[in-house]
Amino acid sequence: MTIDNKEIVTTDKSPTIVHSSSQHTLSVYVSNTPGVLARIAQTFARRNYNIESLVVSPGMHGRFSRMTIGLSGDEGNLDQIIMQVNKLIDVVRCVDHSFETSVVKEFAMIKILCGIDKRSEALQIAEHFGCKTLDLTQTSMIFSIAGNSKKIDALVEMISNFKVVEMVRTGKVVMVRGEART
Repeated sequence: MTIDNKEIVTTDKSPTIVHSSSQHTLSVYVSNTPGVLARIAQTFARRNYNIESLVVSPGMHGRFSRMTIGLSGDEGNLDQIIMQVNKLIDVVRCVDHSFETSVVKEFAMIKILCGIDKRSEALQIAEHFGCKTLDLTQTSMIFSIAGNSKKIDALVEMISNFKVVEMVRTGKVVMVRGEART
C-alpha cells in the first residue's frame, strides 16, 4: 500500500473477531520470579488450552505478580488445570472469574489510514465508542479505547471501512466486585 509515494509496510493481519463458546478469565497470583510464566503456560498447553490473552503486572507487594489469563478450550478439563496450576510452587492462588460478579476490561490502540475527506466519519465512530484520539496526521489516526471485549470488537467492526494499519490489545484484566480478593 502506498500513500503520497511512501510505502507502508505492516506485519499485522487484518483484525478478525473470534468468539469461542468456552472462554474463561483466570487470575493467577504468583511469586515474582523467573520461569513462573513458562511453567504456567506449559500447564495449559499440555491440556490443549489456547491462551488468547495474557496480562502480567506487579502486585501491591513487589514480591508477587498478578496474571490475568483469557483462554479457551475443553470445559471439562478446566477444573483439573486450575488444581494443577494451584499446585505449582510459585503460585499463591489461581481462580476462574468467568462466572463471578467481576469487572473485566481491556485496552486497545488502533491506527487507521484516514484522509481529510473521511476524518469526520472516523471521529464520529470514535466518539460513539468513547475513544480518545491519541494521534492525528493528514493520512492517519490512532484511537485508544477501554472497555469490555464486545465493545472493542464492535469498534473494530465499525472501522472496518477504513484501512486498519495496526491494532494492539492488552487482553483482559479482572477484579472481583466488593470486598473479596481477586
